[in-house]
Amino acid sequence: MSTLSAIRLVVGLGNPGTEYNGTRHNVGFEVVDRLAAEWGLGWQQSKSWHAFWAKGEKAILVKPMSYMNRSGDPVQAIAHFYKIEPSEILVVLDDMALELGRLRLRPDGGTGGHNGLESVIVQFGTEEIPRLRVGIGAAPTEGAVDYVLGRFFEEERPLAEKAVARAAEAVKCAIDNGLLSAMNQFNKNPESGQPEGGPAPKES
Repeated sequence: MSTLSAIRLVVGLGNPGTEYNGTRHNVGFEVVDRLAAEWGLGWQQSKSWHAFWAKGEKAILVKPMSYMNRSGDPVQAIAHFYKIEPSEILVVLDDMALELGRLRLRPDGGTGGHNGLESVIVQFGTEEIPRLRVGIGAAPTEGAVDYVLGRFFEEERPLAEKAVARAAEAVKCAIDNGLLSAMNQFNKNPESGQPEGGPAPKES
């Protein structure tokens, strides 16, 4: 049997403000927005937590409003209030190291250079926090900041939207069936069916 904890809190990472809507760096927001819509949940704003949050039957959805590099503060505050352990949190974020549209679920690991995930890890003092990386494609050699803060090109948007929809399905699978089951299903290339970065471990 898997020793992985059940997911109780889903955090989409992004930057607040209309100027960041639809940018590559805000893919995490798009995924939890989609989940909230599918679950019929309305977002509530908490000034004390500095976040938007929505409480569903199976999990709490969160969008930190502290800007990316301070994402850990609101997440830690909400987790503390609801007595949620780091292993029960699933962080959804963008990843330049993955091709546009690819997904990668992991139960733990480093930051991969992502400031939002780094803030969460630092705040909790552990790397054992599940994460779902959504591929946004590689940035140019120069101008990575402009790239992630920019919007998808028109020809990329259909694939990006498909990735957001698939990421939402991956989150629901992780909540309903466990992280390992979701890893085995969603870490595969949706085109070839081959695992991304090697096969995910099988449940025993």
